[in-house]
Amino acid sequence: MPFNFPIALTWLRIAIIPFFVALFYVPDAILPMGLRDAVAAWLFVVAALTDWLDGWLARRWNQTSSFGAFLDPVADKLMVAAALLVLLHLDRVGSLVALVIIGREIAISALREWMAQIGAGASVAVHWLGKFKTAAQMIAIPCLLHHQDWLDLPVALIGQVLIWVAAALTVWSMFYYLKKAWPEIQART
Repeated sequence: MPFNFPIALTWLRIAIIPFFVALFYVPDAILPMGLRDAVAAWLFVVAALTDWLDGWLARRWNQTSSFGAFLDPVADKLMVAAALLVLLHLDRVGSLVALVIIGREIAISALREWMAQIGAGASVAVHWLGKFKTAAQMIAIPCLLHHQDWLDLPVALIGQVLIWVAAALTVWSMFYYLKKAWPEIQART
């Protein structure tokens, strides 16, 4: 298993998850809800930034590896799933949205794994739809975590709109990837 700074950042993102979730089990008397929500939102933002930074550094320093390529999306999906489950528990996101986003991540990850095994991984490479979906999620989730107006911005409302945009892009991108993989699926059934 290779180890370098970009992979260390990915591991850091995974390590943040239990601390992120644990924040919501700290009693309000110790950590008031407003502060907890702000800390959780900023932890998520830090995790999202390390996602961008680890990939950029790996490419820039020529430290890309198959292990890093495997671990990075796993870390992303774990962080997003943990955040959505917390938001679901807090009743800040609907179960349909959480199910659509988490379900798509599992389905497309499995599809990409299968396509890579049969040598057709390039046909389901990341597309701009997936990038827009990720951007919408990465802005919506901290807004929903923070859930309080900030600088007169209705943060919770922005988060709600963007999470629905992310859910719509999630479905759209899932169908896009399935359409790209369909010839291979038909050929092997």
